[in-house]
Amino acid sequence: MKYTKCLKKGDTIGLIAPAGPLRNIRIEDIKYELNKLGYKIKIGKSCYLSYKGYLSGRDEERALDLERMFLDKEIDAILCVRGGYGCTRILDLIDFTIIRDHPKTFIGFSDITALHIAINKICNLVTYHGIMAASIKKWDYFTYNSLIDSLNFKDELILRNPYNEEFISLYDGFCEGILVGGNLSLIISTLGTKYEIDTKDKILFIEEVGEYTYKIDKMLNHLQMTGKIEECRGIIFGEFTNCKKAFDSDDEIINILEEIALNNKKPTICNLKSGHCIPMVSIPLGMNCYMNSEDKIIKMIKI
Repeated sequence: MKYTKCLKKGDTIGLIAPAGPLRNIRIEDIKYELNKLGYKIKIGKSCYLSYKGYLSGRDEERALDLERMFLDKEIDAILCVRGGYGCTRILDLIDFTIIRDHPKTFIGFSDITALHIAINKICNLVTYHGIMAASIKKWDYFTYNSLIDSLNFKDELILRNPYNEEFISLYDGFCEGILVGGNLSLIISTLGTKYEIDTKDKILFIEEVGEYTYKIDKMLNHLQMTGKIEECRGIIFGEFTNCKKAFDSDDEIINILEEIALNNKKPTICNLKSGHCIPMVSIPLGMNCYMNSEDKIIKMIKI
């Protein structure tokens, strides 16, 4: 895997909206806040666009904006402004040789999962499941520093939750492999396509937001039937924000996750505070990961 340069104060961050349009915050306010943190900013055209109400511009416009950011020699890192929906629509339009030949730090989560999976797989480039720009006014000390730590560590990074939040072991053991994954709905959306997630001998990270617990069960069962869980070496479950029961008698989310762990007998940790939450842990994807679920250790390793 290729690693990108560290991000330091004075570097230039490119802002893009490859999925949904900005809501509830102006791009100028985001730029102001990032300037205060010490970064120069270039704003992509997609940050000003809206199409169909739920897309930040037409597919061709968003794909081209992404390519321009990777081609721009002045830009050191690319930060997505938000998720929503739309990244799967542009996968066939992206020239991935541009990303492969002009590697840059790429940050985002949620719908951005589709781009993480494709870039990790096609370009052999590490990307970052991390906070996005639209929530910048909610960033706290832990959240911002978790991102900086994940971008800038030298050899090893031990992932740590916010204070008073413990990892939970659902099945004890240890394993090592490349960390892949992201949002469960987006992982499912890649199946059966040429961008299908590759979990063989890897550690699978999963988070989700706003789905009923029975739908989480359905999607995890889908992953199970495709062999993606059987092929992986271990599982890390992140945050399942606002994933509620449809009916009071429905099973708890923790029981659904534990069933997956016990059925597959793989090292499994849950409650990594990464996903749709603040504070949030940022994590490198496409990088080697060591996990000891009995001792509750998750460590990223540059090799």
